[in-house]
Amino acid sequence: MIRNTTTGWGSVARWFHWCLALAIIGMIGFGWRMNHIPARADKFFYRSIHADIGYVILLLTVLRLVWRAINPTPALPAETSRWQKIAAHVSHGSLYLVVILVAMLGWAHSGARTPNYSDFFALFNVPQFTSPDKAAAGAYEDRHILFAYVLLALIAVHVIAPIWHHFVRRDRVVTRMVTDEAG
Repeated sequence: MIRNTTTGWGSVARWFHWCLALAIIGMIGFGWRMNHIPARADKFFYRSIHADIGYVILLLTVLRLVWRAINPTPALPAETSRWQKIAAHVSHGSLYLVVILVAMLGWAHSGARTPNYSDFFALFNVPQFTSPDKAAAGAYEDRHILFAYVLLALIAVHVIAPIWHHFVRRDRVVTRMVTDEAG
C-alpha cells in the first residue's frame, strides 16, 4: 500500500517518517558533537555538512507535509479519549513546526555568517535569505541550538507515546507505522 488509508499509513508516509527520524536524530547528535569538539581547521567542513543535511531535512519535511495533505490520515483507535486525540494532534503539529523552525534558523545562521554554508555538497549554492551580520549570526545560532533541544524533548515524547500505546494500551498505533497491515 503506497498511499495512506483511514486505518493505516502507506509506504511513502512510513518512508518519510523513518528517514526523517533517522536524519533528525543523527543531526542532533552530529550538531552536539560538532559544537563540543575543540577548534580545528576542518570545523567549517563539518558545519557545512551539517547545513547540507539540514537543507535536505527541510525539503523532506515540506514534501512530507504535502504528502500528508493529499492523503487521508489514519484515525486513532475508537477507544482513544478526546484529550489523547488532542495531545496527538498538538504533538505532531509541534514536531513539524519545530523541525521547520530549527532548519530555518540554521539556514538564517548560514546566510548571516561569513563565509556562509550555501555550497550544497559542492553541487550548487543554496540561496541565502539573510545578509552577513556577525551579531545576527550568533543570535540565529543560539536559537537554532535552543530549538534543537526543544525538538529533542518533543522527540522523547513522540517515542514514549508509542511505547505506552504498545505496552500499556496494547492498541495498533505503533504497528501502523511499522507494517502494511491496516485495521
